Amino acid sequence: MANLSRSTFLTAAGAAALASGVPLRARAADRIGVDYAYYNPPSLVLKAKGWLEEALAKKGTSVDWVLSLGSNKANGFLAAGAVQFGSTAGSAALLARANGTPIKTVFLYSRPEWTAIVVPKESAIKSVRDLRGKKVAATRGTDPWFFLLRSLAAAGLQPTDVQLTDLQHPDGRTALERGQVEAWAGLDPHMAASQLDAGSRLLYRNVAFNTWGALNAREDFLAQRPDVAAIVVNAYDRARKYAAAHVEETAALLSDASHLERRVADLQLHERTTYPGNGTPGNDYREAIAAVVPLIRNDKLAKPDADLDAAAASLIDARIATTALRG
Repeated sequence: MANLSRSTFLTAAGAAALASGVPLRARAADRIGVDYAYYNPPSLVLKAKGWLEEALAKKGTSVDWVLSLGSNKANGFLAAGAVQFGSTAGSAALLARANGTPIKTVFLYSRPEWTAIVVPKESAIKSVRDLRGKKVAATRGTDPWFFLLRSLAAAGLQPTDVQLTDLQHPDGRTALERGQVEAWAGLDPHMAASQLDAGSRLLYRNVAFNTWGALNAREDFLAQRPDVAAIVVNAYDRARKYAAAHVEETAALLSDASHLERRVADLQLHERTTYPGNGTPGNDYREAIAAVVPLIRNDKLAKPDADLDAAAASLIDARIATTALRG
């Protein structure tokens, strides 16, 4: 399990400073902050195995592990300097950069199919086109939100053709199961739990509409410590390969860390998580990011003066991974 002797968590003082908006950029040179998240299985492997601490010990550097409960939380930690490496959906990384957070995507930890359109077990809805006039829940500005908008467009529908209801992910699940909405753009593990516990049905799936799992780093850190950044990416690559080869063990880590039922973790990791390529962000990721630019623009999710095209063009920094994973 977690190697607590080699890592610490965000301190109470640090958490309070973060909550108050006080920047935490003055981290000691011998410490780095790295997040871990239930939606990022390799991060759980990396934290449990202690590989990053072992590799960084040669540099005299320690690790502060910080739990991110969602992409928005990871982006907040990155913006405040509480972590130098944070994991998000690709769409969330783009939105953060467009809104001024100085981050770069340096590694892809997985290609999850973590969202789909979900309907109740006995629903008469058979296709996305059948959602016309229906009440559909999603969390605005997240991968499920963008997934829903892209799915509607692919079916020839506009956002105004449905009744969009902005609910947080767990509230969306509750609303679906109580009959308060007729469909939900779900997110694992809530989606997997709803399938198993309530018999909810995945109406529409399309892994291409999911925007990858992105490991993002602060630009100032990349400029100051490219050597440490390379160590982090190398350790992540090791954890990513391990997660791909040891799905049962990784599912057990996810279940234990998140207190999910093991069957939920199994569904999420066995059926909806893959690790294609070698983790270097490339054209597939670039295309996934570019596809959400018009959605962010139309939804006015970015600041009025944000240059979304420039943010998408500058988000990826594959140099660290290309160099670190060479050979």
